[in-house]
Amino acid sequence: MQNEFINSAKHQFEYYKQLAEKTFLRLTDDQLFWKYNEESNSIATIVKHMSGNMLSRWTEFFTTDGEKEWRMRDEEFENVMLTRADLISKWEAGWDCFYKVLDNLTTVDLERIIFIRQQPLSVTAAINRQLAHYPYHVGQIVFIGKILCDSNWESLSIPKKSN
Repeated sequence: MQNEFINSAKHQFEYYKQLAEKTFLRLTDDQLFWKYNEESNSIATIVKHMSGNMLSRWTEFFTTDGEKEWRMRDEEFENVMLTRADLISKWEAGWDCFYKVLDNLTTVDLERIIFIRQQPLSVTAAINRQLAHYPYHVGQIVFIGKILCDSNWESLSIPKKSN
């Protein structure tokens, strides 16, 4: 049986996932791969990083460290995706992995200890960690979208009142 915390966390994750997806829809394919400069990340790169993080953290969640040996974190910041379809496929793969765990958690599971980078964390703490991490990157995605759409940007929440 799930509790209020799990349901609330799922609601928050779904909200931020939708914000990013609404941003994807407002952009052209080229804009998804745009970078301000060589030191910045494109939306596609952020998506690749988020997906890599989700797959690493939530695969074999209770039995292996959340920083998997097979994860190549630095490569997540090298953009090798070429199409919107690649981006959406990566995005959905990460979220599917994450939701499979979140959807099956019970109240008892929240107190269990898991490991991320050899650091012991309760499941509650691990979820809270991701509640900070994923919205951080979604904020970047939305910000890049606003820059690229400029005056054509349509608010994703409550629009400013116009005079």
